Amino acid sequence: MKVLVINCGSSSLKYQLINPESGEVFAIGLCERIGIEGSKMDYEAPANDFEIEIKEAMPTHKEALNLVIKAITSPEYGVIKSVEEVDAIGHRVVHGGEDFAGSVLITDAVMDALETCSELAPLHNPANIIGIKTMEELMPGKPNVGVFDTAFHQTMPKEAYMYALPYEDYTELKVRKYGFHGTSHKFVSGVAQELLGNPETSKIIVCHLGNGGSISAVKDGKCIDTTMGLTPLQGIMMGTRCGDIDPAAVLFIKNKRGLTDKEMDSRMNKESGIQGIFGESSDCRDMEIAAAAGNERALLAANMFSYKIRGYVGNYAAQMGGVDAICFTGGIGENSGKVRGEVLHGLEFMGVDLDAEINSKRIKGNVELSTATSKVKVFKIPTNEELVIARDTFAIVKNMK
Repeated sequence: MKVLVINCGSSSLKYQLINPESGEVFAIGLCERIGIEGSKMDYEAPANDFEIEIKEAMPTHKEALNLVIKAITSPEYGVIKSVEEVDAIGHRVVHGGEDFAGSVLITDAVMDALETCSELAPLHNPANIIGIKTMEELMPGKPNVGVFDTAFHQTMPKEAYMYALPYEDYTELKVRKYGFHGTSHKFVSGVAQELLGNPETSKIIVCHLGNGGSISAVKDGKCIDTTMGLTPLQGIMMGTRCGDIDPAAVLFIKNKRGLTDKEMDSRMNKESGIQGIFGESSDCRDMEIAAAAGNERALLAANMFSYKIRGYVGNYAAQMGGVDAICFTGGIGENSGKVRGEVLHGLEFMGVDLDAEINSKRIKGNVELSTATSKVKVFKIPTNEELVIARDTFAIVKNMK
């Protein structure tokens, strides 16, 4: 089977053509600057060791998806002869609200529900919906499946996802914690379960650390808590997001600086985090280099970043009554031994014994970073959200037959 995985952003589109059973990637790429001057598409066929950059105007996602189809079916460098070889399309959808606790076949009723959820994710869901509608037009008759960032976290108990606001804000407005990066947390916790030997019970903490970051507590395969909330702004400090903050501080800054709601939202989402404290960049690598050179603000940002993550690791260990494994994934989690070391520093009392030498090395694939005698296992596990989407799509389509 071949599943085309589509991840539409507001001005970008990631895609992969995958065999969900073997995990083989036939084609992979990225369309950038959709609707903006200078748009381009990167295309790679791993099996043929082929890469190309295509510079072509993409006013909308329709042109971008047309380019994707043209590339994968190209007589010169394509990987299939026609779109008839594509069995299904799997779409990443950021917000499913309370309506979707798992992946679903796209129907008219599902599309109506996605439109309703758009007010909870106004920057993401509309682009996801455009991708679905466009693929229905370009590949009529092919099943489309929605895979939600929020779905994996729908197993959280009410005491974990509720906010202590007037109850009608939940019942009438659906204001609650939803969580994000669900496909990543699902994949990584599943791999960790295998690395632990598939025990009947398990307590796993997943740290998905990239420019955006979130942490989850996964007990016996189910998420019981996660750091992101109604939106991806809640939780740990991130590249440009502030993370947890006193809500009164937001009102105070907004009023003192005379900011509009939109300007304050932008300040918290795009000007804060590592960018706000360090001041020169939101990139963790730039922060680490500057901190090593003695830049005080970079050092403060690095210390804050690790401190916030460490606090949640301790919190989730307490909520689960212990922890069997702590996993790092995402661009920072997979590549920064320094961040991993700083996050785990001081957690020896929990039974964490990090192998400093292994942690300092760049080793591909899944790596155990803890010593042989460590009571808590520490893993570096590269995430694969696209494979989760492809597998979920395959499972749903297979049941249709």
